Amino acid sequence: MTKQEKVQFVINTLEELYTETPIPLEHKDPYTLLIAVLLSAQCTDARVNTITPLLFAKADNPYDMVKLTVEEIKSIIRPCGLSPMKSKGIYGLSTILIDKHSGLVPQSFEALEELPAVGHKTASVVMSQAFNVAAFPVDTHIHRLMYRWGLTNGKNVTQTEKDAKRLFPKELWNKLHLQIIYYGREYSQARGWNVENDVIFKTIGRKSIILN
Repeated sequence: MTKQEKVQFVINTLEELYTETPIPLEHKDPYTLLIAVLLSAQCTDARVNTITPLLFAKADNPYDMVKLTVEEIKSIIRPCGLSPMKSKGIYGLSTILIDKHSGLVPQSFEALEELPAVGHKTASVVMSQAFNVAAFPVDTHIHRLMYRWGLTNGKNVTQTEKDAKRLFPKELWNKLHLQIIYYGREYSQARGWNVENDVIFKTIGRKSIILN
C-alpha cells in the first residue's frame, strides 16, 4: 500500500465504524466546553462528565465562576487530578474572559492560548468542537495510533499534528480526530490491546512494533 492508500483505508474504515461522532465531553456552550476540556488533562472523559455537573451547578459562566474562590473550585474538581493548577486556571481564565472578551470565549487560537492553563490542544478542541473551525487536536490516543499506523514518526504530539494535517483532507479534520479517539478506545488501547481486533493496524500498521 502507498501512504495515500493507507490514509484512504483509515478514512473509509473509521467512517464505516463511526458515522456519528458525538463530542465525548458534556457541555452546553463554548465556556462549559472549555472548562471540560481543561479538566480532561490526565483525566478520563467519563470522570470529567461526573464532575462538571457539580461545578456547573454553581457556576456555568465566567461571571458566576469568579464568585467562587480558587479553593472552592479546587474542592469540586479534585477527583479530576491536578486540581491546584486547574482551579487556578479556571478562575484566572474566567477573570480574563470578563475583562478582555466581554465574558465570551474568544474564537481564535491565539486568544485561547493566552488564557491560563489553556494549551494548543485545548484551544484546538474548542475551535473545532465549539466553533467548527478546522483543527486536529492530538491527544494520547491519536498520537499512539498515528505512530502504530506508520503515519508519523511518533517523536512528539507537535509532529503528529503536522503529519495528520498533511495527510488527511482539511474538511475531515474535525470529525476524523474524534473518530480516531473512539477507535483507539475500542480497538487500539494503550493497555490490553488485542491486535486481532485492530483491523487498521493489521492492515497498515508498523509490523516492527513489539507487543508486550
